[in-house]
Formats: sequence, C-alpha cells, structure tokens
Amino acid sequence: MSSISGPQSPSELYRASVERTAEANTYLGGFVRSLEFELDDFQREACKSLQAGRGVLVAAPTGAGKTIVGEFAIYLALQRGLKAFYTTPIKALSNQKYFELSDKYGLHNVGLLTGDTSINGEAPVVVMTTEVLRNMLYADSDSLDDLGYVVMDEVHYLADRFRGAVWEEVIIHLPSEVQVASLSATVSNAEEFGAWLDTVRGQTDIIVSEHRPVPLWQHVMVGRNIVDLFAGETPFDEIAPPDADAAEPVLSAEAASQRGFEVNPELLSMAKAESQMNFRGRFGHGGRSQRRQHGQQGRENPSASGEQRSPVRKASRPQVIASLDRQDLLPAITFIFSRAGCDAAVAQCVSAGLWLTTEKEQRIIAMRVDEAGQDIPSEDLDVLGFWSWRDGLLRGLAAHHAGLLPTFKEVVEKLFAEGLVKAVFATETLALGVNMPARSVVLEKLEKFNGEAHVGITAGEYTQLTGRAGRRGIDVEGHAVVLWQPGTDPAAVAGLASRRTYPLNSSFRPTYNMSINLLAQFGRPRAREILESSFAQFQADRSVVGLAKQVRSREESLAGFRKSMTCHLGDFTEYARLRRELSDAENVAARGQSRARKSLTEDSLSRLLPGDVIDVPTGRAPGFAVVLSSDHTSREPRPAVLTMDHQLRRIGIHDLEGPVSPVTRIRIPKSFNAKVPKSRRELASSVRNAIRENRPPAPDSSRHHDFGRAAALPDQERKIAELRRALRSHPCHGCSEREDHARWSERWWKLRQETDGLIRQIQGRTNTIAKTFDRVCDVLFSYGYLETAESGKVVIGPDGQRLRRIYGEKDLLISQALRQGAFDDLDAAEIAALASILVFQAKREDRGLRPRMPSVSLETSVDIVVQEWSALEDTEEANKLPLTGEPELGLMWPIFKWAKGRHLQEVLSGTDLAAGDFVRWVKQVIDLLDQLAKIPGLDPRIARLCSEAITLVRRGVVAYSTVA
Repeated sequence: MSSISGPQSPSELYRASVERTAEANTYLGGFVRSLEFELDDFQREACKSLQAGRGVLVAAPTGAGKTIVGEFAIYLALQRGLKAFYTTPIKALSNQKYFELSDKYGLHNVGLLTGDTSINGEAPVVVMTTEVLRNMLYADSDSLDDLGYVVMDEVHYLADRFRGAVWEEVIIHLPSEVQVASLSATVSNAEEFGAWLDTVRGQTDIIVSEHRPVPLWQHVMVGRNIVDLFAGETPFDEIAPPDADAAEPVLSAEAASQRGFEVNPELLSMAKAESQMNFRGRFGHGGRSQRRQHGQQGRENPSASGEQRSPVRKASRPQVIASLDRQDLLPAITFIFSRAGCDAAVAQCVSAGLWLTTEKEQRIIAMRVDEAGQDIPSEDLDVLGFWSWRDGLLRGLAAHHAGLLPTFKEVVEKLFAEGLVKAVFATETLALGVNMPARSVVLEKLEKFNGEAHVGITAGEYTQLTGRAGRRGIDVEGHAVVLWQPGTDPAAVAGLASRRTYPLNSSFRPTYNMSINLLAQFGRPRAREILESSFAQFQADRSVVGLAKQVRSREESLAGFRKSMTCHLGDFTEYARLRRELSDAENVAARGQSRARKSLTEDSLSRLLPGDVIDVPTGRAPGFAVVLSSDHTSREPRPAVLTMDHQLRRIGIHDLEGPVSPVTRIRIPKSFNAKVPKSRRELASSVRNAIRENRPPAPDSSRHHDFGRAAALPDQERKIAELRRALRSHPCHGCSEREDHARWSERWWKLRQETDGLIRQIQGRTNTIAKTFDRVCDVLFSYGYLETAESGKVVIGPDGQRLRRIYGEKDLLISQALRQGAFDDLDAAEIAALASILVFQAKREDRGLRPRMPSVSLETSVDIVVQEWSALEDTEEANKLPLTGEPELGLMWPIFKWAKGRHLQEVLSGTDLAAGDFVRWVKQVIDLLDQLAKIPGLDPRIARLCSEAITLVRRGVVAYSTVA
C-alpha cells in the first residue's frame, strides 16, 4: 500500500522530475498537458497504476482531488477506443458530473443514465448511478461491449445499510478485463478493502493520501467571536496523524495534549465556568424564598427545567453569517440537520435585513433564477415557494436539502460554485458527494436525529462535513467552525477533529433479485462461491482468522492446565466433572426449594382468615399479631394485621421465614373499629389471653400442610445423594493434592467454556452470506419461483424470470402483486397510484390510518398487495430473513391526482410533502413503472398501461426537473 502524506526530500523531488520527463510521451503525459495544473503525487501514482493496466483504490480527504484519477480513466478509454462508465451514489452527483464531462469532451461523447433519465446511453463515456450499472450486468446488456474502465466515485458508500450492497454486486460481476478505479474518502481500513479488491478484481494498487492541499483550521464560535479550537498553529494534517483510529474514545484535554496538540485554554475555562454555573443553579445558593421563586418561574428558569445555562449568549443565525462576513470567511456552508431548520435560517437572515451581494451580482443572480423559472407554470410558482427562494438568492442566501425542487438545487449549486451565493444552509446530504466546496463550514450542533434518537455525529461524519471547507486553487486555507452550545465540551470537539478516518464495513446481503439472477447466470454452486467472495464475507473471514488465533492460543493454555491437574490416582477430569455436576445439582435444588418455599409462603398468607393469630418472626414489628382482613386475590398476598403494640400494618412474604400457620384464634367483635385506639387495645388483650390459655386454632383441613415435605424435591435429592456417593468412591477423592488439582480444573473449565464460545462465533461467521443465500432460495422455492428438475438441477420458473427484471427493496412483493393480478383491472392513473405504495417510505411520524381509496378497483388491488405482504413477512420470519417493508399508502392520493392532471397545489394540499420530495418519489414511481413495462412476457395490456402511466406523471415540475 502506498501512503503519501507530506512533502518530499530533494532526492525524491529529483527522481520525480526524471520520471515526469520519461512519461512525457505516454498517455499520462498527454493527459497532464491537457490540465491547467500539476498533478499531486498521489494523483500521479494512481494514474500510473491505471496506465500500467492495474486497478486502483484511491483514499484521500474530501477536496484533495481524487476525481482527477477518474477523469484519467476516462481519458485512457477514449484514447484506446474503449468505453468508460462513471458511477455515482446519487442522481445529483451524476447530473453534476455529466455537465462537467460534457463541457470537457462534448455532448456527443458523454451520456447520462439514472433511474428516470436516459441521454445518449451508447456514448463512449456514460455517467450513471451505481444501480443502473448493476441492472445492466444482470440483464447482460449490449452496452457492456467494449467497456474498458469503470470509475466508482464515493465507493465508501458501500457501507450504506440500504443501498451499499449494489457497489459490491458491481465490483464482483464486472468482466475481469474491466479496470476499476475506486475513489473513496479516507477510511481507516483501506488496506483491508484494497486486499479484497485485489482478490476479486485482480491486481489493485492501494494509494492513500493523508494530505489536504488546502490547510483546514478548526474553530469554535463563542457568541459572535470565532475562537481557535487548538492552542498554537495547528492545521489539519498535524492534529490527526495517519494512525488516528476512529474507534478510539473521545479524547480528554490531557490525552489531546499528549498526542501533540493542546485544546485552547480559553475554551476549557469557559466550559468550566459554565459547568459551575449549572451546578450552582441546580444545587447551590439561595434561601427558601429564592427556591420558591425558582419553582414559580420554572418556565423561565433554565436550571429549573433541566436545561443547560451558559455565560455566553448564543449568536443568532444572521449574527453567525455577519461575523463570518466581517472576517472574510464567506462563502460558507452551515450544516443544519433539519430541512425546516435550513429554510428557517434563510428566512431569519432575510428578516434581519442581511445582504451579502453587490448590485452587479444581484443582476446576474436574477437573470439566472428567472431563466430557471421561465418554464414553470405560473400557478405552480407560489406552491414551490419560488418568490421567497428568489429573494434569498438575490441576497446571497439559500437552503439546500432533499425537499427542494431538483431544478432549484442545481441553480443553488451553480451560483454557489461561482461565488454569487455566499451562505448556504444545508442538510448532511450535501456532504455525500455534490461538489460544493466553500471557504468555511459551520456546524450548528454536533448531534443529529438518526430516525430513532438524537445521537452525536461520528468522527467520520465530522470529517465528511468539514472536508468541504477550503477551495483548491481559490482559498489559501479552509475553516471549520463549531457553534458553542450550552454543554459544549471543547475536548470532545477536539477529539472529533483529531480523528478523521473511519472504518469501511460491508452492508452486503443477498436479495431475492440478486439471488435469482445469480442462479440464472451461474447455477447454485457457482452462485454460492460468488457470494462468498463478497467484501462482507471477506471481513467475516478476516475476523475469523483473529478468532482462530485466539482459539489456538487458548487450546495451548488448556493443554497446560490439563497437565497441571493430572492425578496419579485416577482420571481427575472425570472427578472434576462429578464435582461440577454435584455443585450444579445442589444449586438447582437450592433454587427449587427457595421457589417452592416462596410459593408455599404466599399460599399460607392467602389462606389466613380474620381472627387467626400468627407469630411474625421478622420485619419491622416481630411478634404475635391477629389477622383483621384476608387477602385471597392478590398475586403477592398482604393481609392486614394488628400487632401486640396496637399497630395496624400489612405483612408479606418478606416478613416471614417460611409458610405461616395460625397458633390460635380469636373472635373479632362486630363492634371493632380499627381507627379507635380503645378497640385496638381490647383486641390485643384478647389475643394475649388466647395465647396464655393455649387455645387451638380453628379446625380446617384445607389449611393444614406439611410445608417442609411439600418443599422437598425428591428426584433432585436422590440425584445429589448418588453424586456424593460417586464422588466419595472415586480414586482421586483420597489424593493429598486433590484441592490443588481442583483449582487447576476450575481454571481449565472456565477457559474451556470461553474457548467453546469463540468456536461458536467462528461457526456463526463462516459462510454467513452463503447461508443467507440458501434461506433466500428456500423462500423462492416455497413460492414456486424456483423448481428442482428431475436431474436435480435448479430451474427458474416463469415468475422467477419476471423477478429477474424487478429491482428494489420490495422486489418479491412487487412480483407477487403482478402474479396475483393486483395490476389487472386498473387504468393508467390507478397503476401509477398502486406503484407508489411499492416504493414510498413514509417517515415514522407520518404513518397513520388507511385512507379511503380513490376507486373500488384500486381498493381491491391494495388489499391484494397488503395480503401478499403479510404472507411474505410470515415466510421471511420463519426463514430468519430481514422483513420486507410494509406497503405505504401516503403517496397514493397525490400520485393519483397528479396522474389525473390536477395542479401541483391541489396535489400537495393536505399532505406534509415538500415539492422536492414529491418530485423525487414520482421519479421512483416512474423508475418502477419503466421496469415493469420492460419485463419480457408481461401481459401487453399491463405493459402498455405502465408506459401510459409514465406519460401521465412525467409532466410539469417532474418533467422540468429532469436533466435535458
């Protein structure tokens, strides 16, 4: 593995110069001449690997220039007359890369393929989402002919638990002659990932750069002041050494200092003062009147309501931007982990009268914005928030999140890249690959909502977000700014900033579509082998190697323990086994007797009657007591009694040492009133007389038990007696060193149990992916998608062939819906609505009651889908597979109305859908309808209606949100 982390010595520089002279006549030389800048060393080394015919994994910080390596792969393809595919994880990045490459190589040489867009798909260079390439591979598309290079941008996305498996599918299935250039953010296990690539793709060079071309400085904004996070001159490359491990805990201030950098003492003092303020507020000073006042003013008093207080007044969003502007730190991206927060931030800055643009810039922005909006129907402009969006842009302010119309996002990205928009408020999706570098990045908070709870961001996420700071070729340095919040720990922030790597872990698992495609192409034995070559299994196997090493070490220790417990009189292993069995049996008996005693004690309490006199041995008031009222019905009976010192109380099993029986009995007068002291004294006197006279309790056969006998466990006692006899008769029982041997035996037994646990872990991790594949196949067999021929070969049925062309998280459910006729009696608009329930995923809080259906036929179809989902979930649960998501009905009415030609405002009325979300989901519906229309052998009527449905919904904002 090559690691390039800093400046080179004079001799290294001279050697590099000689090599550059030699490469002048190579493809790389021609590529370098086409650039307006010199390549960095890691870029040059990666390009050399590609030129030499090897694959390459490039791991480098955000903004370091990894994509140059991908562009060289494209250059090589064009020079050699081959095709190149450039894959990205998100459509926005695909669109952006398409425009960049089109500008460089011409529109006729570059194509774009996403789920809903197809432009020049047979061009020599095609930009696409990774799923499109996966689908091509399974369909054995002719477009794969002459493919020479595949660039996998943001390849670390394979860790994504929802979509990450697609990256592994592509890497595994690409033809062996295709060279792969994998571009990744800095990950802590690049060597492991590269070793896997080397295994499945052939020779792959691993090139890791730890160097940021633009130094990154870390700050905390306290009030309106920007304070350095670290004391002294400490840029990015120094605070995070190459071996910084993402798994380390957050650093303390002392640990940070030991690592070679020091947290700014000013920040530490502020954190200490804040902590003392909150401590005094909760526990400290002030008399009764002050505490009463705090109680009355709890709503206004932060400490009374549990909120953190701070000696620093937090800056508002407009004040933050104004402070950055004063210190020449714009343009800036402020990450806010909320769409509503992003929109609110723009509105707050506008309301504060913030202007960041000149009159000339405003004219340019107005022209660009009006061009983007000229095709939007006037009736849609208001519902899209066009005018407030335009007003913000004119001031140099914008939001960027998934709820925005794609067209609006593209305008924001272009204006920001040109320096016309100065402040963007964005959600974290912007950090996933869209090329929007800034001079500064601001983090409002260091925690986010992950769908279930508010959690702190990881060191890897912090790196990904702050990596946008510093524009290469424009800025001398970049700046990361964390806003001071009550409770901020400067050492924790320093810990995040000092660990910029994070591990890349596979999320791969076989799906129904993947499994049936593998079976169709390779057969079951070969399909299992292919799955076992996945990165997921590679990582599992590597962990198994470590576990196996531990097992071998422990087995050696076990052999030594076994030798130390050897007895000259007999087999001490057998004797130790008898001792353990006896100990276990005695423990079981003791627990059994304890449970039986508790049960019998509860039973005896429930049988007590008013007038029974009992002897209470323990508790708060031991001694004689008379029962005043019974408690027959409670799970833990607590009858009321009167003690001899005239106290009223209830007794339970904790007051007794075992079952209780009446020692005598008295009659409680009808006139007795427990609230009257005289009545209590007279009744206590009656109890003393009965005890003195030794009156017998009332005869009641149902209350007489031999409790000791009932508590006995005869079988267990017999087993204990037999083990004791066997132990005494064993030859080793008479050994003078018996207890010494026993100590070694205990050590041996404990280590044996631990070792067996490790062996079980190894067995659980071995062939895990193939075992999941077998369970998936079992489900497909149960549904008749797979059959076994007379020859024993697995055969794919007609329904299985249809499943091969359905891609998505609900692939088998979609296939079952087709199979059961859910699409048969619908028109085009209803088909679009039904497709929506098979792709839409509502937020948890948005899920509600089932809505009324737009038509009777659609209600019947939805019933079929829901019934099939319920049956499928039961089957998956029985086969220990992840469950298919429930069909979501929240998009059905909006899609139906849209397909019927209603206006956007009417479609979105009564929903929580933002226009951008609606467009995004409609595009996914179009993607599914397009898949269905192209399934070989599908009923021609359904295929035609799917195509008609696409035409109905691809209009208005959906149509002009597609790259053209």
